[in-house]
Amino acid sequence: MGSKLSEMTLEELWQLFPIILTPYNPQWPEWYREQQNVLRQTMPMEQVVRIAHIGSTAIGTIWAKPTVDILVEVKKDSDLVQISDLLAGCGYTLMSQGENRRSFNKGYTENGFAEKVFHLHLRMEGDHDELYFRDYLMKHPQTAREYEQLKRSLWKQFEHDRDGYTAAKTGFVRSVTEQAKQLYNGRYEMDIEKRF
Repeated sequence: MGSKLSEMTLEELWQLFPIILTPYNPQWPEWYREQQNVLRQTMPMEQVVRIAHIGSTAIGTIWAKPTVDILVEVKKDSDLVQISDLLAGCGYTLMSQGENRRSFNKGYTENGFAEKVFHLHLRMEGDHDELYFRDYLMKHPQTAREYEQLKRSLWKQFEHDRDGYTAAKTGFVRSVTEQAKQLYNGRYEMDIEKRF
């Protein structure tokens, strides 16, 4: 397209970066570990509660967008502006921000996706529902297959509409996340801490 990403409309961005689903790639965990190491060297680790591989690329069995999602959870008194500046220094671009959340990407170019693509979700301590969802799917393969089927059924309909694709999955994701929270009943927090 020739334009800078910052100059493109949302519709142009969705055309350049369509929804793509692929079978599980065993390289995804390695891509995550590479970025985890970069983040550990870049971020003020005394403020970091956890860095975790989330999203479908972390499940290990299902089709996914070839984008590695990373959760970075920081202490509640952390300076998100300072951390955002540090993330920008290692190639992450701020996509959206709220009072206690920020989202970044890496691997989006004017020519489309790079070979390795990442979404980083910067959150305050305790904001980690994605961990419940991820681990529930890892421990319940039938539910993971249902999620994969849902995503594949939505793929072409929302190929150039990321917001629509995400919205169409929201009910399923919320339902499974609530099941996971009830199942683990508080003990799960300790399990998460041990893993990361």
